[in-house]
Amino acid sequence: MKKLSALIVLIALISSFTFKELSWVAIGDSITYLNDHQKETDNRITKGYMTLVSEKLPYIKYINQGHNGWTSGGIAESIEKLNLTKADIYSIFLGTNDWWRGRPLGQLTDYKNNTGNNTVYGSFRIIVDKLRSLNPQAPIILITPMQRVDFVYIANFKNNAHGSYKPKNNQTLESFAYAIDSIGKFEKFPVVDLYHTKGLEMENLVKYKRLKDPQTGNYTNYPFPDFINIPFNPETDEYPYPIESINKTYDGLHPSDKGYELIAKPLIKIMKKY
Repeated sequence: MKKLSALIVLIALISSFTFKELSWVAIGDSITYLNDHQKETDNRITKGYMTLVSEKLPYIKYINQGHNGWTSGGIAESIEKLNLTKADIYSIFLGTNDWWRGRPLGQLTDYKNNTGNNTVYGSFRIIVDKLRSLNPQAPIILITPMQRVDFVYIANFKNNAHGSYKPKNNQTLESFAYAIDSIGKFEKFPVVDLYHTKGLEMENLVKYKRLKDPQTGNYTNYPFPDFINIPFNPETDEYPYPIESINKTYDGLHPSDKGYELIAKPLIKIMKKY
């Protein structure tokens, strides 16, 4: 009887224990935006990384501040127009569009000296300063860009871009990941380094790219890196990433459900501490 009473008391204590609700503002580009806009992926995803985190940690309520195609410079320029709110946690997941647009990365001194919105380092300083003004006590999590292979937008084949296997504007995407990591080290922010995450390497992003063999004209499934120099004609060719080609991304750039799970896993590990 005593054991039963003790068990009842223990269950009551556990049941009465609840986590304090926490708000999370997630700033990012299309990878963040698509969390709540699955139709724009032709329903190739079901849950983005914010949904996965909030399912695992239901006391964390997210606010999606993802903006399609935006760079850190665009976010910094519009920082006072985004209606950012005071939150308990912030995350910043930017950089891949900065790389593709050829924005100058700059140096850590641009961040330290707050030199303005002319470099990626400077843009991040503007964003961080804004978040600190909203809640100086809130942790800020930085997320580096993922590696990427050839991107073809599912709704407009003419919107395409080569992968991070070669530089853009004489800058590698990896250098942007290192830059964001260096800001994290300087500020003592937690950093989720997706660029170097196991499972998100270029060879794992898609199973293949379906293209016309230049010699025969027949469609052929080319794995990475064999497809790098095979031409794609957006005017005449079929979409090169059929559903069967999906691995960690569904279009060479944007995460699939599997990809989002790899993004959410380290975020859950960090956020459960709060």
